[in-house]
Amino acid sequence: MKQLEVQIMGQSYLLGAPEGGEERLRQAVQRVDDAMCKIRDAGKIKARERIAVLAALNLAFDLGASAAANERPNAAEVIAPPTPSPDFSQASAQADAALNALIGRLDTALGEDGRLI
Repeated sequence: MKQLEVQIMGQSYLLGAPEGGEERLRQAVQRVDDAMCKIRDAGKIKARERIAVLAALNLAFDLGASAAANERPNAAEVIAPPTPSPDFSQASAQADAALNALIGRLDTALGEDGRLI
């Protein structure tokens, strides 16, 4: 196992990467760093732990959406007539509302000290 020193939001971490997996780990670190910096730069959240939780949730949500989009349709879906295109603005508004509700729940759960543990 190879050791890699990486930085996420300016903080150094020493991570172990399996042989041949160094580039994938670097790409993952870059995605996490980008997600966390985007949340930090929005200016609403300051605590590193909250930023990390929200970044993890965003990445997991994106991964789930990507996996759902890549699922192969079953035979019934292939023969079914096309459905009208969804209203993405409404879906986006619902996602924003759900994210804001989740942020509120996190704020309440974390309390004033902003510590997860």
